[in-house]
Amino acid sequence: MSSQPSDPLAAVDALLAAVEAGHLLPAPAERVRLREAAGLTQAAVAQALGVRIPSIQAWEEGRAEPKPERLQAYRRLLEGLAQRYPAPARPHPLSPNPNPNPAAPQACTGPAAAGPEQPTAPSRRPVRKRDVAHTADGPYQHGPLVVLDGDGSAYAVGGVVLDCPATTVVELVEWTLKESGLGAPRLNRNGKDSDPLIVLTASAAVKLGLPERLEGHEERRSLRLAEDHPVVKQVAKAKWQLTQRGFGPWARIYRKAEGSARQCVQLAILSWDALDTRSWPGVATMHPADIARVLGVYAQRVITPRGSTAVSGLELMTALRPPTRAVQENGTWVSGHNPGSLGSDPMDPAPPEAIAEHPVVVRSGWTGGFLNEEAYQWVRDPALLSDEECLLPYAVGLDLNTAFLAAAARLTVGLSAPDHFHRPVFNKKIPGSWLADLSHIGLDPRLPSPFTPDGTRPTGPAWYQTHTLAYAQELGHEVRPIEAYLRRETGAYLDPWHDRLKTAYVDTLADLGVTADLTDAGFLAAMEVHQQTDPVMAAVLAAIKATVKGGIGKLRERPQGRTYRDGDPWPAMQRPTWRPDIRAAVISKARVNMHRKLANMVKLTGLFPLAVLSDCVVYPSPGASPPDFLPYDASGKALMGGFRLGPTPGLAKLEGVQEMAWAVDLMEKGLNPARHIKGGDAVLDDGE
Repeated sequence: MSSQPSDPLAAVDALLAAVEAGHLLPAPAERVRLREAAGLTQAAVAQALGVRIPSIQAWEEGRAEPKPERLQAYRRLLEGLAQRYPAPARPHPLSPNPNPNPAAPQACTGPAAAGPEQPTAPSRRPVRKRDVAHTADGPYQHGPLVVLDGDGSAYAVGGVVLDCPATTVVELVEWTLKESGLGAPRLNRNGKDSDPLIVLTASAAVKLGLPERLEGHEERRSLRLAEDHPVVKQVAKAKWQLTQRGFGPWARIYRKAEGSARQCVQLAILSWDALDTRSWPGVATMHPADIARVLGVYAQRVITPRGSTAVSGLELMTALRPPTRAVQENGTWVSGHNPGSLGSDPMDPAPPEAIAEHPVVVRSGWTGGFLNEEAYQWVRDPALLSDEECLLPYAVGLDLNTAFLAAAARLTVGLSAPDHFHRPVFNKKIPGSWLADLSHIGLDPRLPSPFTPDGTRPTGPAWYQTHTLAYAQELGHEVRPIEAYLRRETGAYLDPWHDRLKTAYVDTLADLGVTADLTDAGFLAAMEVHQQTDPVMAAVLAAIKATVKGGIGKLRERPQGRTYRDGDPWPAMQRPTWRPDIRAAVISKARVNMHRKLANMVKLTGLFPLAVLSDCVVYPSPGASPPDFLPYDASGKALMGGFRLGPTPGLAKLEGVQEMAWAVDLMEKGLNPARHIKGGDAVLDDGE
């Protein structure tokens, strides 16, 4: 029976009264927008309101509304955020396909709009161009970026095509800042708006006086134009500046800000390999309108690209946790430290957290060893395979979705400089590096050791991150550290980074037809075809995954260049986000998470893995599909603790299937089946 009101007129009057009194909350999507605009996590809001995180999730998804005792506080929060972060006057939806006609971008009408232009070549899509000077009505009304083609067509998000009259780089920069209406609002109230991004096709680069490709040995080696190139001189003559990266595939051109207005434009040059094919598969060869759609969705869900996906991943951390905020001192607003951030100044690591080239290590003559918290690369000894395992027909590979992202969730890391302690009492709540001897801990050799990346048993004292020692304690073993480098100020620095990227990952998978409500069979079927569903969204998904892995990797970026000498500082280590201890914490937690699932699988199914490579694990199986060996209860529900299929970070998907004999053959050759389970080319690989 439907629950219709007995008196519709009275119900309408009550609804109008609630509207008049201001008792109604914004729409669920607006609740999410306001929280994310402020850089708040669901956990932070839940803690402030005294509720659990699932309650916030239900309110933001429209599945439930706050009870009366929480309604007023939640409404006050949303109203306060709405005053600080008003909704944009003209939103730009990034639909999966903004134009029902795939052959042409959406036409733009306006005072200067005319009939469609004739294509200049058979492959050219017909467009109307928007005259920016007559349509600009807000700071970022045309979105975060455009892809500029050689005919002056600037493809923006939502199918909009702008008319860019620039014929030089300087003219392009000035058009972008004064007329284009490009940019994106800040991701945190204490941060900065994203600078506009102009992506240049090969023809656009040539039109602006740039080479189609970097020419000459020196330019190719340094990935930038020579200092005496005419365009570089032109930029300097116009009183614009380039960053230390120079004029390369990702060139940043700027002047000092005028008051609160930033004067900075980011260029990305496609023919100079600005979009790496590993992170942006197939994007560089797409039509400019499709490139704009890929980058526009990424900018909306993650961040306006600022370089490689690794660079963007690192920049996202800072954008969500800005180092400074405005504070009052003696009645004057000044820049002060933003609590929970990494601050504005670089911080030396503890010697065991550094790398051998680091000045801290070279200056001190440190010989005490280093953290070795890396992802798994382990293969079971073939002698430990049972006859029953060898007779199973299949080897099935499972891959954990964005395992590093899952590990970053609710991860407490150090925010202050390390302090040195001798014979400390171990505390799993304190992030840091601990010297301890775990060689006495013996585990089943059919599983990798949780304490080393290669899965072998430790042979003596070694440095471990907090999560690794906490897991030893969880397994029932006594932990007695010899010394430690610990941090007194701590926080969940990566929480907003995790939350934003998780949402981006899940939403993009959903756009490709992979949703959380699918059965395991439906999930596997959807994953089998999801990359063919929409090449644009598939490229966005690949970029999101690369952003996660690259961003974590950038936390310990090594020196580059043939002229580098040990002990010299290098650019990456001079930024606050050069934090190898945070990278170690993420990887340690990810490896521990993997081992916990491996051990639980033994308890639930009696199965042992054949091999593990980072976030991929290979199991012997009686069938060619994961449900043939994964644990389920009598009703068919997946059991907690082991590997489970699903689209969210930390859950598993099928990586590949091969014959069991294939896997055994690789193992006997000392090769890792997990490395090749997807492609089956290991028999040709001699040099793993």
